[in-house]
Amino acid sequence: MFKSSLSRLLVLGLALLPAMSAQAEDPPLVRASNAVRVLNEVMQAPDKAIPTDLLRDAKAIAVIPDMIKVGFIFGGRRGEGLISVKRPDGTWSDPSFITMTGGSVGFQAGVSSTDVILVFRTERGVDSIVHGKFTLGADASAAAGPVGRTATAATDGNFKAEIYSYSRSRGLFAGVALDGSALRIDYDANAAVYGPGITPRRIFEGGVTRVPGPVIDFRDRLEEYTVR
Repeated sequence: MFKSSLSRLLVLGLALLPAMSAQAEDPPLVRASNAVRVLNEVMQAPDKAIPTDLLRDAKAIAVIPDMIKVGFIFGGRRGEGLISVKRPDGTWSDPSFITMTGGSVGFQAGVSSTDVILVFRTERGVDSIVHGKFTLGADASAAAGPVGRTATAATDGNFKAEIYSYSRSRGLFAGVALDGSALRIDYDANAAVYGPGITPRRIFEGGVTRVPGPVIDFRDRLEEYTVR
């Protein structure tokens, strides 16, 4: 009986694996449009949005729409999104494309799709991602973020976290702990959108000339939601 149950779980696990790779097939501009959609839907939710003062003071913001989480003994998650950084003049940069991956251990089986938003409050995490890779909780402290009109009721008590993380699944939006998740620059997507050889630093510093509409929309929405 044990072998039979294990076999069924193995078959189920193998069936779930394509869900993670299928998510990676979204073209970059589709990913950008989905990130804009997530920002709009989250920020227009009354009293359940990311606090505007938290956004206004952010050093960088990442949005990973439709992040796939698979659970089968050894679980995992993978998502693709965008990150923009705050320039010295207070405006938002063009976004770089990123991936986000993480693992977990457990005995649950299933697939879920979750929107993830990360709000960077210091330069340390931004510097790490510019160099290609960043791990939540290791390269900078991370905590579940507060929701509402202001950030005064921050969930880490002393408002000391360097990054606040949020997730939305099945219509529910709340802070979530994502320690151990790794963010990496998606160089292939950047090359497809901005041209070959474009570095993240060049993108963030305004050194690109070919910026498609969905990417501009992402930057514009950040400007709209952080000047209120």
